[in-house]
Amino acid sequence: MNTKDEKVQEISIHQLAEVLKREKDFLLIDIREKSEIQTGYLKGALFIAPDEILEKVTEMGIDGERPLILYCGFGIKSLDVGRKLKKHGYKNVYTLREGFEGWRAAGYEFSGDAQFSPEQLTRYSRHILLKEIGIEGQRRLIQSKILIVGAGGLGSPSALYLAAAGAGTIGIIDHDVVDLSNLQRQVIHTTDRVGLPKVESARETLKKLNPDVNIITYNERLSKENGLRIFSGYDIVIDGSDNFPTKFLINDLAFFTGIPYVFGGVFQFEGQISLFHPHGGGPCLRCVFPNPPPQGVVPSCSEVGILGVVPGLIGVLQAQECIKVLLGIGDPLIGRFLNFDALRTSFVTFTVKKNSSCSLCGENPTIKKIEESEQFCESRIWIA
Repeated sequence: MNTKDEKVQEISIHQLAEVLKREKDFLLIDIREKSEIQTGYLKGALFIAPDEILEKVTEMGIDGERPLILYCGFGIKSLDVGRKLKKHGYKNVYTLREGFEGWRAAGYEFSGDAQFSPEQLTRYSRHILLKEIGIEGQRRLIQSKILIVGAGGLGSPSALYLAAAGAGTIGIIDHDVVDLSNLQRQVIHTTDRVGLPKVESARETLKKLNPDVNIITYNERLSKENGLRIFSGYDIVIDGSDNFPTKFLINDLAFFTGIPYVFGGVFQFEGQISLFHPHGGGPCLRCVFPNPPPQGVVPSCSEVGILGVVPGLIGVLQAQECIKVLLGIGDPLIGRFLNFDALRTSFVTFTVKKNSSCSLCGENPTIKKIEESEQFCESRIWIA
């Protein structure tokens, strides 16, 4: 690609097709209106409005030497935007002479997004700007199905951020009702909903936040009898439970249904998070903790308390790990266990390995079906 910098250079659709095949270090920028993007776009393009172009490329820290290829509908508006970039020091600016319509008319491949409304393109625009997500990643989020066990301290922030991110379907299971003592940390609920089922309160909040999200509620306690039925069809599960037996049940259900399990737990000023996915090459919860601890070993939050912001932070991190897994980006916490100490504002991560002797996912497993430690199920060990 020619890098002369005295003017905005126009390239043909055929030249762009060659560039897309052989070059990597450039940014392809679509400056069309949202309604135009709905008709199709070039794969890998960033979507930036013309009046935001300088602000966005500055925010992204784009090097002035990096080639930028702009396209609009017919190749006219992109020239004006390209000149603006040149005046502000971006040396290698190119525009597509025939525009997107010329590209499409020539029969070159493009992606389509009839499923995105103009409102959705606006709502998710900050995701779409990210090269790691883009419009393809946003589509995957909209097509995803996420199950959250527990609409409490961990489930609340997880659900809120996943709904805001555009997760297509969020399932929430919880058999409890909203209590006044919940409101110090369970931010999905409000004072006027005290006494209502938590799943209904959560649904109301999430639909107000993002009406596009499909919310499925299960006003029941997760058990070995209903677990496989509820887990079936979901892509990933987030643990917002408040006791170890339920966490082990989630772990086993996730293993038998083959989906990743985003573990979370909090206690007083500490929080923990990991991603268990034996089918993805990592350990399961039983590789780290073979069995739930005996009843009474760890006191409940009603006995020792919990700093409300701690589950908020851990729940947000759980949503983050969920998005990374669904989009296949970054380095998920598979094989790593993160511990957060709020009093010291410190994060410590240590490695956890798959245990070949694990009773669930090891070489000779002894757990062949869903089991449940009924004697522990009312023991509040880690509060959510």
